[in-house]
Amino acid sequence: MEGPCNILITGATDGIGLLLAKSYAARGHRVLATGRRALDDHRTYFGVERIVYLQADQQEPVRAAKLIAETAQKLGWENIDVAILNAAIGWAGSPDQEPARSVQNQIAINLTAPVCIAAEIAPWLFAQKGKLVLIGSTAVKGQGSFATYAATKAGLDGLARSLRAEWRGRAAVQIIHPGPTQTDMHKKAGMSVGLARRLFMRPKRVVAAIERAVRSRSKRVVVTRSYAFFASKSKEGRL
Repeated sequence: MEGPCNILITGATDGIGLLLAKSYAARGHRVLATGRRALDDHRTYFGVERIVYLQADQQEPVRAAKLIAETAQKLGWENIDVAILNAAIGWAGSPDQEPARSVQNQIAINLTAPVCIAAEIAPWLFAQKGKLVLIGSTAVKGQGSFATYAATKAGLDGLARSLRAEWRGRAAVQIIHPGPTQTDMHKKAGMSVGLARRLFMRPKRVVAAIERAVRSRSKRVVVTRSYAFFASKSKEGRL
């Protein structure tokens, strides 16, 4: 895509989402970044221009989706070139011990919200044949101690296939499954990974891999260590 693009990124206040927002904005794109937390000064927080921050808690999926659509309209956006739905939470432990509230929250944030957001922003994506990018996880194949999280990511896989069929010719739909990454996700989920964290991928490499995948026409991308390594060394032009 030529020139500055309109890019939506959810879950943009930390981890992969934060790095993606800063990376795209630093290259001159207009970014609408969303997250659960309130930010007193989002310009200082992100440290880069061209980012508009919206507090939108995906535990309330319908409300969050409507806020995103309303904000895109207020910004005067006539289209969305790329929407990266990245926000997610997890809970680590034996499934028989997981509180019902945790199950409900993960389903709401990780799956219901992307369904609602995709529906609300569809007109902006269709306007210029944009791309919807769903961020999944290699946990999609099944992951011990992360049963509900893995289930929600499997749901995203199904959503991507369905929307791809429904939106054919109007907008592209892609799902990207990153492997374990050195973010705070496991800690927030209540799991101590110890020395195993050293084997996880570096966040900047994962971000480079996601950006490379977004540029591609691939429908489904699994971000392995080798994919992330070569993406970080790539000299390709970036969106």
